[in-house]
Amino acid sequence: MASLRAHVFAWMVRRSVRDRLGRTIDVARLRRTFEAPGFIEPRGVTYEPGTVGGIQGEWVRPAGGVAGVRLFYLHGGGFVACSPRTHRPLTGAFARRGFTVFAPDYRLAPEHPFPAALEDALAAWEAFAADGPAVIGGDSAGGNLALALLLRARDLGLPLPRAAALFSPATDLLGTGASFIENGGRDAMFDPEVVRHLVPLYLGEADPANPLASPLYGDLAGLPPLLMHAGAREVLRDDSVRFAERARAAGVPVDLRVFPVVPHVWQFAHAFLPEARASLKAASTFLKAHARADANA
Repeated sequence: MASLRAHVFAWMVRRSVRDRLGRTIDVARLRRTFEAPGFIEPRGVTYEPGTVGGIQGEWVRPAGGVAGVRLFYLHGGGFVACSPRTHRPLTGAFARRGFTVFAPDYRLAPEHPFPAALEDALAAWEAFAADGPAVIGGDSAGGNLALALLLRARDLGLPLPRAAALFSPATDLLGTGASFIENGGRDAMFDPEVVRHLVPLYLGEADPANPLASPLYGDLAGLPPLLMHAGAREVLRDDSVRFAERARAAGVPVDLRVFPVVPHVWQFAHAFLPEARASLKAASTFLKAHARADANA
């Protein structure tokens, strides 16, 4: 059962995001909406600029210089907006839970269309992974990039993360999931037309069925254990549900949970939303368990 706060938060998101964006894409308006301050940056952690593999980004570490489980985190933002700074509520939350996080500031579309963001993520991941075992996370478009990175790293013979935690990842840029229609009026953040308009901004002339653009259509064998959280009312709900089904069929362990009522990437609201704290706690426990299990193997 969803909390009362989940209902209130979903209403707030609809008013502040969906109603403001409408049904068409104006990149400048979308960036202003997505990048507006709205959530508190967690305290008790440090935020420092850094460069990994030639890609600029941000290190987020537990206070006191304690070395945590190494987490490579890819921020969302529809491929066209946001940055490591906008996602401090998430990276900071992980740092408070004992992770040392690097979030790359990958190039954004439409100025830098596919595969620029993936190239940046892969370059940073290759250097990050060279320093030792790690896990990976991402939300929304960042979840898409995280999964595409896994497919590309596997095919190139690069080290894979011990596990991945993905919040409402976009896995099917063709938009063929039933939730794209079923939740068209219920999703608190996105009208489906907004999502459809984002795709060509990111892909340019690339094929949306390319597995590096839509990981749902890739060969998923050999991927590490995955945790996937999505909202029951999201248009992207089935991007997680269908991906989990295909991954399991390929022999990949998947921990999938669909939360009622909550809006897209509700984990930002962990300061007051119990479902956000539950999601972050589960993701942290999952990532640490796999990181430590491999370290002790």
